Amino acid sequence: MIPKKINLPPIVYLLVLALVGGGGYWLFLKKSAPSFVFAQMTPTPKPSPQIIVQPQPVRALPGQLDTVPMFNSNSPEWVKTEGILLSTFPPTGKAVPAAHLNFPFQGRFDLFVHHQTHTPKDLQTFYLGVILHNPGSQPVTVDVLQAATYLTQEAPYITLPPYVENPQNTAYAGPGDRAVHDVLQGKRQADFPAQVVIPPGQSRMLLNHPTPVRNLEKPINGRSVLMRLSSSSKVYAASLTMFAKKNPDGSDRAPNLEEWQALLDKGALAGPRDKSPSPPEATSGQLIYGRVAGVQQGSKWQAQLVDRSGARDFTIPQPGQAISYALDTLRAGRLGTDQVQTARMLVRYPDTAYEAHGNYGVEYNLSLPLYNPTNKPQTVALTIETPLKEDRLSKGGLLFQKPPRDFPFFRGTVRLRYTNDQGQEKTRYVHLWHRTGQVLEPMEKLLMPPGSRKAVQVDFIYPPDSTPPHVLTVKTQTP
Repeated sequence: MIPKKINLPPIVYLLVLALVGGGGYWLFLKKSAPSFVFAQMTPTPKPSPQIIVQPQPVRALPGQLDTVPMFNSNSPEWVKTEGILLSTFPPTGKAVPAAHLNFPFQGRFDLFVHHQTHTPKDLQTFYLGVILHNPGSQPVTVDVLQAATYLTQEAPYITLPPYVENPQNTAYAGPGDRAVHDVLQGKRQADFPAQVVIPPGQSRMLLNHPTPVRNLEKPINGRSVLMRLSSSSKVYAASLTMFAKKNPDGSDRAPNLEEWQALLDKGALAGPRDKSPSPPEATSGQLIYGRVAGVQQGSKWQAQLVDRSGARDFTIPQPGQAISYALDTLRAGRLGTDQVQTARMLVRYPDTAYEAHGNYGVEYNLSLPLYNPTNKPQTVALTIETPLKEDRLSKGGLLFQKPPRDFPFFRGTVRLRYTNDQGQEKTRYVHLWHRTGQVLEPMEKLLMPPGSRKAVQVDFIYPPDSTPPHVLTVKTQTP
């Protein structure tokens, strides 16, 4: 059989000969082939992003974190082995004393847990357990004020528009994003009781939920939990992870209280461990924040944004001007303010974060008593933004870029409360999905009549699927 002649473009022949003819022919080809051949072969380099400097002043956030302790279990983020994630129990009588931090809770405290797993052995189902213990001689009542938990499969990491109206929590991009919205709205999910009564010297399970991976397209899943609690007397808490137990017929079942207690008493820390953080005094080398496993001080930050301490108003900027307030600043990311907002750790494991970088689960309540002192109506724009991370403002202002960086740095819902132009009280829940450095349209615009005042409240719980720092920018638009 005679093969058919195939007519190919000259460029194809040149490339084939170059590939099979050895280095000598390749040199000949480079010298003799038309330059357009190599112009077509060389990929066009991506243009450098355009850096945009917004020169408005950046103010430190007034106020401070409260002193409510938060049980913060986020290390290791990726879990492969059974064990203790975080225990505040006393070390006495425990097989691994170093796994227990000896910190009792009493009164108001919060509980945040966020862990994921990837391809566990035999695709077994991990259970996430939270156990509470009453060390006293009288019963203890723990009120579950708000509580929410979601799996990654119930709230996948997806791309969303920058703004989505979200009154019913139908827009989310991650399990932490979805869970903190429920708590912001004051919800307690149906599978959490209103109260847990713990008899003297006994323990009770607060959480006993699965993180399955079998039958998922990719064997990856995780669980986020946020609870607001109040205890009538001292309790200890621990988060643990264990594979599902087997029924006699081979089906899975949840571990029971006795099995969780045995793991707490005899087990070691779950693994693999995350990277150890850089010491706070370190001044050189790569800065590693680390993941949090311990008890932090602070679960809420309330701020009155006014012209100066003791003032009653926030005087809106001149037309075309803006003022920003730093949000969730951290070491090496203070945006020129000299302010670190991260909660300090009261107790922690030695290989975990020194501060609660990110302040996951912390609620921010920002009050803006806007005042228009001019004799003309003004339009004021409010925007939560994620500038490029800097400690000092190297170019005299906040840095943004076009196009923005690919990764989203804010994924969560913000609540806005204000009086609209018709004099009606308005509440909006707006889901934000912002890339770092992204130049954004305003989140809200408000018309301010001459000499008027308008109170605006901005609230959010910092979502675990975000990366700080951010700013709240108030800008008076040009007519």
